[in-house]
Amino acid sequence: MQTKRTTQDYLDLDKQLLWHPYTSMSHPSPQFLVEKAEGCEITLSTGECLVDGMSSWWSVIHGYNNPTINQAIEEQLKQFSHVMFGGLTHKPAIKLGEKLIEITPEPLQRVFFSDSGSVSVEVALKMAIQYWHTQGKASKQFFVTPRSGYHGDTFAAMSVCDPENGMHNLFTDALTQQFFVSPPPTGLHTPIDENYIAEIRDMFSQHHQKIAGFIIEPVVQNAGGMRFYNPDYLNTIRALCDEFDILLIFDEIATGFGRTGKLFATEHSQICPDIMCIGKALTGGYMTLAATLTNDKVALGISEKDGVFMHGPTFMANPLACSAANASLKLLLEGAITEQVKQLELWLKTSLEPCETLDQVKEVRCLGGIGVVELKEAVSLHNIQPKFVAQGVWIRPFGKLIYLMPPYVISKHQVEQLGKAIYQVIQDK
Repeated sequence: MQTKRTTQDYLDLDKQLLWHPYTSMSHPSPQFLVEKAEGCEITLSTGECLVDGMSSWWSVIHGYNNPTINQAIEEQLKQFSHVMFGGLTHKPAIKLGEKLIEITPEPLQRVFFSDSGSVSVEVALKMAIQYWHTQGKASKQFFVTPRSGYHGDTFAAMSVCDPENGMHNLFTDALTQQFFVSPPPTGLHTPIDENYIAEIRDMFSQHHQKIAGFIIEPVVQNAGGMRFYNPDYLNTIRALCDEFDILLIFDEIATGFGRTGKLFATEHSQICPDIMCIGKALTGGYMTLAATLTNDKVALGISEKDGVFMHGPTFMANPLACSAANASLKLLLEGAITEQVKQLELWLKTSLEPCETLDQVKEVRCLGGIGVVELKEAVSLHNIQPKFVAQGVWIRPFGKLIYLMPPYVISKHQVEQLGKAIYQVIQDK
């Protein structure tokens, strides 16, 4: 008779067998075994109930175990869980594509589904290169991007992440060498720095014959430092891209679906990119799914003379994931998302404001469903994570940043609990 495994048995097996993200196998960070998750709370097998401040890497915007999304997946599961998207199609994908075109800026008219946000960036870069190839400009093979950016962990995506301060600098010699400009000056309402615009213009002027596209996270540079910048930069960059015949790519993987207070961060500006990447919250955090949207210029340009786009993920447009996404979008669009996130922003500001009095804190800043406490020195994730668990919250800092991106359905009391925990842990640090 097999002995029933304890929580520690499972954790020991995990430590022996499983390699977690950004973690050493020889000196792993602590892992916590989850028993269930409901609403905005994660319950561990040891009984602790944690208020979730991360939305599971910014994706679970409606909370865990949402009945509407559960039902959508269950209904689709009774029909079929997957079919290849080469030569076949299905209603969940068609309905999702229709809805995405409806809610994104009007020039975006075509949707390419993929497996994850990082892959959607790979798709965007390939789209741009292949478009220029069909237009007789095969030398346009490279990209410009601001430093402090993050676009994913796959190879092409890594090449347009920050080459020095990001997490991928050890791969530098193996990556395509792209063009980098300074990060946008910080401050949502800080006046435009003409020197920064001049730097981009100079880069375009010198290298436009090689540049296929300019890729940027609109309004917020996320994993590269949670940096907020003036959306007016996007308007000017759009004009420069048009002037120098360069495609503009927005990475909305982290900023999309309401996180910055708008349905998409591009809505803070007056322009539209040529290509937009979305993921993370697309399915409400239920399943992995992403999409790359583009305009007719790019889609039809690639398709000239019987051209085909050279990409085809096995699980492209998975019906279960598309069904989850359709249900998530229904919840978003019927739930007055703008007002909901505006309220969340006020709660975050109020709850995190006391941290400004601590000597260890450099700055507190909030936008939409994002709350950031920037410290003067980097934290040790290995040491600080258990302290947050002991406070009854799930928060996963990185570098000098302790930040919150909670589910939109979180209560005021739960936000206050997150804020108090951050204050306490920093104070005791």
